[in-house]
Amino acid sequence: MARKSGPTISQEELYPLADEPGREEAQDARLLDLDVEQEAPFLRVQKRVSVRRGSLPKKTVTRLTWAAVAIAIVFVCGITVAALYHYGERSWRFRVESSDDIDIRGLSNVTRGQVMEVMGGDIGRNIFFVPLAQRKTQLEQIPWVESASVMRFVPNRLKVEIHERTPVAFARVGSRILLTDAVGTLMELPSRKKYSFPVIVGMNSGEPPSTRAARMKIYNDVVNQLDAGGAHYSQELSEIDLTDPDDVKVMANNRSGEVLVHLGSANYLDRYKIYVTHLQEWQQQFDKLESVDLRYDRQIIVNPDLQGAARQQPLSTEAAKRAISAGVKPAALITHISTTPKPLATRPPATLTVKPVGPVAVKPAPSKPAATVKTARTGHHKARVQHTKSKSKARTKAKPGTASAAQKKTPSKTAPKSVAAVKPVAKPGPAIAKGETQ
Repeated sequence: MARKSGPTISQEELYPLADEPGREEAQDARLLDLDVEQEAPFLRVQKRVSVRRGSLPKKTVTRLTWAAVAIAIVFVCGITVAALYHYGERSWRFRVESSDDIDIRGLSNVTRGQVMEVMGGDIGRNIFFVPLAQRKTQLEQIPWVESASVMRFVPNRLKVEIHERTPVAFARVGSRILLTDAVGTLMELPSRKKYSFPVIVGMNSGEPPSTRAARMKIYNDVVNQLDAGGAHYSQELSEIDLTDPDDVKVMANNRSGEVLVHLGSANYLDRYKIYVTHLQEWQQQFDKLESVDLRYDRQIIVNPDLQGAARQQPLSTEAAKRAISAGVKPAALITHISTTPKPLATRPPATLTVKPVGPVAVKPAPSKPAATVKTARTGHHKARVQHTKSKSKARTKAKPGTASAAQKKTPSKTAPKSVAAVKPVAKPGPAIAKGETQ
């Protein structure tokens, strides 16, 4: 075919006509080539169109949006809280109107009046302005209160919970008898309750709480040992003297009266059992059994507390009546002589001996010095008394202005009429029973 000389080339020359199926296949192949981005060299290259963006990134815009929402919520909440606070501060609905709005629970020995002395100042006050922690501290200063809790309930109610102390003994303090708990806190006697406790002697209101706590530790040890094994010996005691921690003394009750028993500072149960075992034996052997010292391992001293003049302060009439109504044993209300013995080394040795009764050899001495001279068996004291009387008669018969040979040697003294004033050669002392204690 001859080439035309014209400037244009027809489409038929570039793309010769063919049958329709072949043409369609060519177009499909062209489309496939475009899909795999293999363009013909004579087609125009496609350019990407950039999207127009803002000045801030999208994440920053999102964060700022959430921050604005949070600020708005906080602002609204603040306004709401301020409005509620203003309403609660000034509204009459949250005001404690009377004592009926104060609910008090747990009272047994503490009176409602004692609690209202603390909480009464909050009547008429807004419930939200009641200092709960301060009221709790003030309530726990009441002697009978061990712990307390104060709670507020909307709209205008206060609730007070009281946990009282548990008394374990009576305590004689000066001219009064009080109750004490396990740590030594002193409490007033209740008006309607009775207890069965011994009375602790040796406490005073001026001593620090640590000293009273140490005494109560000894008391608890004594009671626990005496009641071990179901013995319940503590119920026989009317007093426990804790003046000397190294010499615990208990006042034991029996049919013949009260006997003071020295238990020392340990092995209280074993030593008290010795007293219980030999009680009848000693009562038969002595005219009056007043005290027994069981502190030593291989000797028992009977009636060692014959000397002692310091007396306890007597109880007032009102205090005695309250103590009796609270259950104090009558023996503990008697103002008796203090039982602080002198050291063992200063006691004169016993001079009278008797045959042993039972397994223990006893050197007895009567309970009173006057009776000691009257009941002496050896006859030595009688001779001494007669000799003294004869001397006094000789002095009275002598003429005035003259002196006998005996008067020249010794100063002139008038012999006392009382037999108790006559001093024997060996002054009888407390009876000492020697034997191995069990």
